[in-house]
Formats: sequence, C-alpha cells, structure tokens
Amino acid sequence: MIASADMDHCRAAIRAGSLSFHTASLLLPAKVRDPALALYAFCRLADDAVDDSDDKGPAVLGLRDRLDLVYAGRPRNAAADRAFAAVVEEFEMPRALPDALLEGLAWDAVDRRYNTLSDLLTYCARVASAVGAMMCVLMRVRDADALARACDLGLAMQLTNIARDIGEDARAGRLYFPLEWLAEKGMTPEGFVAKPDITPDIRQLTQRLLEEAEVLYTRSEAGIAVLPLHCRPGIYAARYVYAGIGDSVARNAFDSINQRARTNGWQKLGWVGLSLGQSAVSTVMPRSAVLHAPARPEVAFLVDAAARRGTKFSRSDALFAALMQLEARDRSGLPVDQPSI
Repeated sequence: MIASADMDHCRAAIRAGSLSFHTASLLLPAKVRDPALALYAFCRLADDAVDDSDDKGPAVLGLRDRLDLVYAGRPRNAAADRAFAAVVEEFEMPRALPDALLEGLAWDAVDRRYNTLSDLLTYCARVASAVGAMMCVLMRVRDADALARACDLGLAMQLTNIARDIGEDARAGRLYFPLEWLAEKGMTPEGFVAKPDITPDIRQLTQRLLEEAEVLYTRSEAGIAVLPLHCRPGIYAARYVYAGIGDSVARNAFDSINQRARTNGWQKLGWVGLSLGQSAVSTVMPRSAVLHAPARPEVAFLVDAAARRGTKFSRSDALFAALMQLEARDRSGLPVDQPSI
C-alpha cells in the first residue's frame, strides 16, 4: 500500500505539473487512480529532472540509479520513489516498461534526432507508450490487443505534445520533426533550430504530425472499449483532452512557434461529459475489428513485456549503450557524438 503522505505528495505534484492528466484521473476508480497518480508522479518528476537540467546526462544516470533502488526494494527516501516502489511490488510491474522510459530520456539527453516517422515513433514509444502500457498493468489488463491500442494512444499523445511544443523545443535546441520531412521541404535541421520561424512549410509539417496522431487516436478507441468499465471514462478523457490540444494547434493555424496551444476548463468539462457518454455506448456496441490490428513494430516490445511474454529482465543493448555514452560524457565533460536514427 502507498503511504497516505506519499500519496498526498503525488497528487499535489500532478495538480501542479499536469492539469490534463489530473483531469482525466478524476474519472478513474480510486483503486486505479491512486497508483496511476503515483506512477505518473514518478515519471513526470523524472522527465522534469531531465528537462530542467543544464546537463541532462547526470539526471538520466540518477534516474537509472533510482530505478535500480526501486526494483531492489530499497527506494530513495522521497515520496515519489516510495510510492512507485509500492506500485511496482503490488502490480508486478515489468522492469522493461520504466526502462523504456529511461531509454527515451537518455536519447533526449544526447539530443538524438530522428530520420523517419518510424524513428520518431520509436522515441514516442519509449517516453509515452511505455506509460500507456504501465497504465494497463495498473488496471490488471494484460491482453496483448488492449495493450497494443494503449500504446497507440501513447504515440498519439506524444505526437500531439511535439506538435504543440515545436517553438519551445527549437529555442532549446531540440528538434523532433523527422529529418526526411525537413529535407523534402529543402530545409536543414541546423537552419530551423537556429531560426525557428513560422512558414507555410512548417505549418504543413505540424499539420502532418497531427494527422498521424489522429489516426492513432482513432485506433486507440477500440482498446479503450475493452478496458474494465469503471476505467473507460478516465482513459477516454485522456484521449479527448490531448486530442483537444491538437485541435487548439489547428485553430492557431498550426503555429506552435509564436503561440502555445491551450485548452480551458469548460472544454475539459465537455470532454469529461463526452467520455462518460462514450463509455456507456461502448458497453452495447460490438467490438471493433481494429482491436485485433497488429501492434505497430515500434511498440511491440512493450506489448510483449506487459503481456508477460518474456519474464526475464535484462537491460536492452540500446539502453545499455546510451547509458554508457552518458557515463563517458559525464566523466570526460565532453559532448558525445550522437547520430540521428
């Protein structure tokens, strides 16, 4: 069980750091909501520690050490760590899932860029779909089809986040557009990051990201409909709230450089109502054939881990290599050359 003081800390962290997730979580039953908030608090605070650090390498390595302690049953003396350790023990959380998040943060730390859409989705799988798979574990859902659709939802959410944060990321030296998309427009990543102006080409690329997200949001709904009934409203709410952020980007004429897309309380309230209605409808509608669509190759390893298709834990070669690069950079104080994929 999560200590009540630790749970209070996690709730406060989510209210302050992610109103969208907090809104959606209110529709989850308490037995899922509390561990979900603990999970999200740990993931969010870890992400913030990396984002807010001038030197991201030590922050990622620190997260690795925190995960090692959690899975050894000796969490760091901090509320989010203790709460997450309780979640790991109660739900038998596969180590591969938080490790995937760790790998995505390691890629951010070395400023990895992505050549193709599939490469970008490989990153999104780690920083977002891994959380979706962990949410399924908290709902006691281990069905591979439902897990695949949860991973679709994670991909869609992360693409939406990327579309919303284009200007903010560029000003921080980060770039998530697939490099081949830029090349098709005659643009270079260095040129865009140096001068992130809104142009018709950038508007088109932002729209393209959101169109890819919309396909994935649609695919995800087939999986939400087979979740436990009491969990569906919260997950539908997350789907609609995040898609609403994409709609706000579109209303801003796909300009995420000069303005930041926002949603308001009335909109969130409307999406909550829509989520309740959609959950009720899903109880009487036949299951969609989309439920059984194969998992995208970028997320297949997450589905296998959460479905317990492989029970032995070992860090992936890619994660091990990324961590070794960060340790080498930390020791030398010099940047590590990290090619795009």
